[in-house]
Amino acid sequence: MKNYEPYLEVAVQAAKDAGRIQRRSLQGALHVEYKAEINPVTEVDRICEQRILRRIRHAFPDHEVLTEETPFERKGSPWRWIVDPLDGTSNYVHGYPCFCVSIALEYEGELSLAVVYDPNLRELFHAVKGHGAFLNGQRIRASRNEDLDTCLIGTGFPYDIRQYPDFYLTFFRAFMVRTLALRRPGSAVLDLCYVAAGRFDGFWEMKLHPWDMAAGCLLVKEAGGKLTDFDGGSHSIYSSLETLATNGYIHEQMLEIMREIKTAFPPPWEGEALSHKSRHLSATSGGDPSAP
Repeated sequence: MKNYEPYLEVAVQAAKDAGRIQRRSLQGALHVEYKAEINPVTEVDRICEQRILRRIRHAFPDHEVLTEETPFERKGSPWRWIVDPLDGTSNYVHGYPCFCVSIALEYEGELSLAVVYDPNLRELFHAVKGHGAFLNGQRIRASRNEDLDTCLIGTGFPYDIRQYPDFYLTFFRAFMVRTLALRRPGSAVLDLCYVAAGRFDGFWEMKLHPWDMAAGCLLVKEAGGKLTDFDGGSHSIYSSLETLATNGYIHEQMLEIMREIKTAFPPPWEGEALSHKSRHLSATSGGDPSAP
């Protein structure tokens, strides 16, 4: 069994560094650009990313690093870091305190380590494959709620919500009347952490990028939760258009609703290339990081 302590230490330090930057900069004037119509990026995103990259590259110069803002460089290493320096940028821009730093590590294509830091609540989530999920050093587990009617469910909307509003809102309407309540906080990584911690009983979203969910996915699994696509098939952070994470007890109930919706309303983008997955993945050497 590998000793992940050195990797965990670097990830925690990097996440806390970025979190401090985010807290200090939150009240200042932000320069905001838009990568797409409703997809903002700030100088804080880039500063945090560079700070994280420096720590990782100094400690592990041979490792690959996949981030949201920097082109991917293939190195042929079995190790790959997956980083979102500021998940929840739209929230951050508006001073809404729901955002985080997300760092995950793959070894030979398998998620092996996750660190998520919420600088507002000072909450540090971490997981190592096979060793459970933790919040500020205390073990966390997914909820045991079996009744969808009494469940709190998280969700989010993709950046193309304006292109396909009817399709996305069909899911929202369906679960709105079959659960206790829905929440749309605006940080997919934190939503997944909340499933792991038992705060949410389930979460669904579509068209997430690898950095949007890598760390959260490992946390859900290590907390005893379940992760699939909307058909119940295996989930990949690189190729899955759909992400369903639950405590496991309500998984089939949510899948049944999703199958009903998809049968009545097939996804309007079926047959389209997965451009949302590859937009930022062009590499200086090696192409799509999801390729073997």
